[in-house]
Amino acid sequence: MSFYVYICSIIPIFLIFMAESKSKRIVSSASFADSKPHYELLDGLRGAAALMVVWYHVFEGFAFAEGSAIDVFNHGHLGVDFFFMLSGFVISYAYDDRWTADGAKRLTMGGFFKRRLIRLHPMLVMGMVVGCVSFLLGGGVKWDGSETPLPWVLLCLLLSFLFIPAYSGAGYEVRGNGEMFPLNGPSWSLFFEYIGNIVYALLIRRLSTRVLACLVAATGCAWGWFAVTDVSGYDMIGVGWAADPMNLCGGFLRMMFPFSLGMLLARVFKPVKVRGIFWISIAVLFGLFSIPYVSKDLLPCVEGVSLNSAFEYLCVLLVFPVIVWLGASGKTSDTASTKVCKFLGDISYPLYIVHYPVMYLFYAWLIETKQYTLAETWPVVVMVFAINLSLAYACLKLYDEPVRRWLGKFVQK
Repeated sequence: MSFYVYICSIIPIFLIFMAESKSKRIVSSASFADSKPHYELLDGLRGAAALMVVWYHVFEGFAFAEGSAIDVFNHGHLGVDFFFMLSGFVISYAYDDRWTADGAKRLTMGGFFKRRLIRLHPMLVMGMVVGCVSFLLGGGVKWDGSETPLPWVLLCLLLSFLFIPAYSGAGYEVRGNGEMFPLNGPSWSLFFEYIGNIVYALLIRRLSTRVLACLVAATGCAWGWFAVTDVSGYDMIGVGWAADPMNLCGGFLRMMFPFSLGMLLARVFKPVKVRGIFWISIAVLFGLFSIPYVSKDLLPCVEGVSLNSAFEYLCVLLVFPVIVWLGASGKTSDTASTKVCKFLGDISYPLYIVHYPVMYLFYAWLIETKQYTLAETWPVVVMVFAINLSLAYACLKLYDEPVRRWLGKFVQK
């Protein structure tokens, strides 16, 4: 039975790669007609990080079902911080010189926001629709077992389309666990991504490189203090998912530091070639995310400090910039690796934005069956991965790309 489930789950993934390999023109699905060439390895790394976030959420489910802390792949939520840094780097690279360009290439404020909305919002809407369907399939009940009236669910869906977060205790906070977007929890990071884009267009693009470096230092110090002193009380830097003052403040700092640091890296970037950097970077990210929880007991003499949060902050401060720099320096060496990076880059955002509604159903199943380990549930975990990949790819090809192509016609060149 387990072998049959495994084979049936792998087939969709195989078909996806086969379909992708038939594409003649290897261009990122995120591209407009006048987009600059993509950093191929960064696209691939973004996709690999998205897969790691899904893997992290599998173990989050085991911990949630058992009512314990995550004890495997403890730091997988850092994939979000890596996304923020990649986003800052790519946005600065793509748009910095277009604000003052001549002719058709000149970028206006309206043009920039249209581009970002076209890139991000269609899949955000789809993620909310998938989340609504998942919630109703799960019985439409909160985590405490109480039923949520359908009008509240529909109001939550409408407000989610408009990207208006839910506050804890609101009637439209339908799951009852405090998420600002209860139909699709990870959308919180897109909320702050939107804020980062607004701050970039209104402020950061106007800053000199020296002033931008000062902004990076200031946000880095503020975020470091917030994380290391454990203001959140979470003993980790995984903040930003709820619409309360602590999470809103922490989420902004969590986004702003790597986002602005990525922009600074793009401005001062000079290639440094390292052979095999794509696979090395994936191994480093996986290794960092897999490091066990860093207990305060390691340094009992240090009070008022979260060593686990300090470790995670240092990953963002020291390791991620090196990976982004070296990833931007490298290029794929053959057609096959180019297609792999393109596939991973194309699938990264759809996978990130639609996977969690599937995880909600997986979590409910874990709680119902009282199964808390990978050894007990690996066939189902394989199916969860296959469903998420297939769903993300279908959303990309049947919805996201066609919708963005149509909307792209209204962007002024």
